[in-house]
Amino acid sequence: MTSNQPAADPPNSPLGGTPDPWGMKRVENLITALTGVLSARVVVTPLGEVSEVHVLTKSDIAPKQVVRNIESALMAQLGFKIDHRKISVAQTADVRPIEALQEEAISERSKRRVVVFKQLEVRPAERPQRVQVRVVLSFGDKEAHAEEVGTDTTRNRVEAAARAAATCLDDLLPDNSIALEGAQIIDAFDRKFVLVACHGLGGREAQLLTGTCEIRESAERSAVLDATNR
Repeated sequence: MTSNQPAADPPNSPLGGTPDPWGMKRVENLITALTGVLSARVVVTPLGEVSEVHVLTKSDIAPKQVVRNIESALMAQLGFKIDHRKISVAQTADVRPIEALQEEAISERSKRRVVVFKQLEVRPAERPQRVQVRVVLSFGDKEAHAEEVGTDTTRNRVEAAARAAATCLDDLLPDNSIALEGAQIIDAFDRKFVLVACHGLGGREAQLLTGTCEIRESAERSAVLDATNR
């Protein structure tokens, strides 16, 4: 072993299909294992001399400390001495993968433009054979709630939930007007769905908005989710 070249990996060692005659993969792996180091790449000359070491680290460790850590680790583990002037350190504040950053950005934009379901409560009303349905929705920092009373039948509970949801939407979206046209349960594909239709008025244009939601937990919840998503 020389002072500027680590011991090479055995000829049959796996290197991910990339030739590594000078054993620099071991150097890169060791550097990457150091605290705060995210990635490392070693550049060598045709004669196997290290010409550059590029390191990406977190921003909470000083570059000079990173260089000292690399020098110490290479000497202690591999007996490999390197000129500190060949080590360049780049730092980043956010170390999450770009895919995670993109997903977070999309999620944040979605939250700003989507009405969020918060609560649904169905309880007996004061009058016999009646139920009171309470719906809570939010949009951005604003929250709206509405209550409707209906006859204690499946169809009327669904309509009451849809009316309460439409009232919340009308309150949360002041630039538009939302009114319930109707809600009913339909059978399709061996499943039950809630079909909701609302009139939406923005400016001078009125539009009929329709949609369906499969009944899973309850018909009332499906009616609220359907109205919310539309």
